[in-house]
Amino acid sequence: MSSPDPQVRAARNLTDPSPESTPEEKRPRSPGSRGPVVAVTGAATGIGELLTAHLAASDAIKQVIAIDERRGEVSEATWHILDVRDPAIAEKLRGADVVVHLALDLDLETDPAARTAYNVRGTQTVLTAAAAVGVHRVVLCTSAMVYGALADNDVPLSEDAELRATAEATGVGDLLEIERLGRRAPRAHPGLNVTVVRPTVLVGGTDTALTRYFESPRLLVVAGSRPTWQFCHVEDLVTALEYAALEKIDGEFAVGCDGWLEQEEVEELSGVRRMELPSAVALGAAARLHRIGLTPSPAGDLAYTMHPWVVSVSRLHDAGWRPKWTNEGVLGALLEEVEGRHTLAGRRLGRKDATAAGAAGATVALLGAAAVVRRARKARRRI
Repeated sequence: MSSPDPQVRAARNLTDPSPESTPEEKRPRSPGSRGPVVAVTGAATGIGELLTAHLAASDAIKQVIAIDERRGEVSEATWHILDVRDPAIAEKLRGADVVVHLALDLDLETDPAARTAYNVRGTQTVLTAAAAVGVHRVVLCTSAMVYGALADNDVPLSEDAELRATAEATGVGDLLEIERLGRRAPRAHPGLNVTVVRPTVLVGGTDTALTRYFESPRLLVVAGSRPTWQFCHVEDLVTALEYAALEKIDGEFAVGCDGWLEQEEVEELSGVRRMELPSAVALGAAARLHRIGLTPSPAGDLAYTMHPWVVSVSRLHDAGWRPKWTNEGVLGALLEEVEGRHTLAGRRLGRKDATAAGAAGATVALLGAAAVVRRARKARRRI
């Protein structure tokens, strides 16, 4: 899923050529090709770029329509340059059989109100535009985070499990609203089908609160919690999205590695030791640090490192899909990817700061910053 720069979005109409003036290239297809025409939003970056390239190389796809705010590198696709919130997107989707909507902003550093406005309005526009021009299927990509991370969750959760997440974690409120829009769309637009894909902890060029967890010098464990980890490599997400685009599977389903890892296994495989804190201390400090702007992640993100939210991927298995990656393999890839990065309490540090923080830096940063907040509050009360 892309994380477009808000300034780029705001300036698009001033700097970009009109969609009609943008060169378009199509990948040659055999005259007898009967595959679907698939449109991908957010096609120039992230998962969207990977999926666009993958579909463009597939003989099972007749044509790929790529939509983003800038032209991407996949020359075999037909490109349209515009914001997904622009109603003009309807004409760009005309002729498509399936739309895979990946133009979402889940960047930790984006202003939350701007992020929600982009994500929700973009999804509304794509669903309405697709229905208006006769697209018969829209594929939405959210996250298994919508199930919620709760102490009493089954392990694994059924894909039919109730969505019990709240809007307290980064972007989860947006994802819940996107799913609500997806459920309503077929009722408002008969003939439109909506498929929802829910990846687990996504790894591979991603930057989330959950991948930053592994950038810390110690793995924070909240006392009394039972973390479990189920990963999804972006390569497996791409092939699952292809299954949805080819209508090999529909409805709502999860995608990720088979099984899960317990926290002890993660620590053994990573070689990174834990630091354990009482729940009240960890959650209270995380909330204060976010409130005063020291960390990008709200306290709600911490729940996803405390409680289980692993999920069955049986529907994809029943459709014939299998993951290429294992949880152990994805964890190894993640550790290689984050090597050299330094994060304390969700906040990225420079090399100098990280060195000064020391081996117990995460604990010191979390508790120290919380103590600073408490002292500041006491000082204000004395004035």
